[in-house]
Amino acid sequence: MMILIFAQWCINHDLQPEEIYNQAYPNQPKNSTLMEVIDQTVPKQEAEKIEDETVLNVLQLFGNNDLAFVVQSEIEKRKK
Repeated sequence: MMILIFAQWCINHDLQPEEIYNQAYPNQPKNSTLMEVIDQTVPKQEAEKIEDETVLNVLQLFGNNDLAFVVQSEIEKRKK
């Protein structure tokens, strides 16, 4: 569920989930679970809104602090 929330949040903000993931974890091999979950996302026009705080909280809850840091950077870019 955490990965789906992250992936859909990326789609909703015109970001590529795998690129954001690779920024956080550049030395890890391709994440097969992420690739499977991306197929479950819907176009942003059909998606429910996912608040920035929600995705950050979920990532941190599951210990994905590096990914939360990259997401926070993307949020800050968008707000400028």
